Amino acid sequence: MIEIERKFLVISEDFKNESFKSFSIKQGFLNTDPLRTVRVRLTGDKAYLTVKGKSYDDGLSRFEWEHPIPVEDALKLLKLCEDDIIEKERFLIRADEHVFEVDVFDNNNKGLIIAEIELKTKTESFTQPKWLGQEVTGDPRYYNAQLSQQPFKTWT
Repeated sequence: MIEIERKFLVISEDFKNESFKSFSIKQGFLNTDPLRTVRVRLTGDKAYLTVKGKSYDDGLSRFEWEHPIPVEDALKLLKLCEDDIIEKERFLIRADEHVFEVDVFDNNNKGLIIAEIELKTKTESFTQPKWLGQEVTGDPRYYNAQLSQQPFKTWT
């Protein structure tokens, strides 16, 4: 499956008033090679193993394979992960026919808030909420795999 997504910084916490759901995420990376990343993600009582390919040149799309796994397996795999484990709160916000996923990072990435939107095509238009800031699609610093190696707190 090819994932097409755009990524933005968030300039205010107004999105929280528009959110219809939120949940915590804990994730780690078994492999952060730029050609393929392997992620373990725990969201409450669900867990997933995800493989993502290298982003295409425009940074908008890449191969993604995701499979549910037992929570017990995810907890064991998280112990094998590279570097820092990413912890964040995800908020879901509807914008017309789309849903933004806004991640508020914690721990070593505290202070970073990123919004993502998945699209059907690279040229698909969408409503941009007022709290949406600079687009960072294709900037590898904002990839979760990179944030586990070079946390936001080390940028300044």
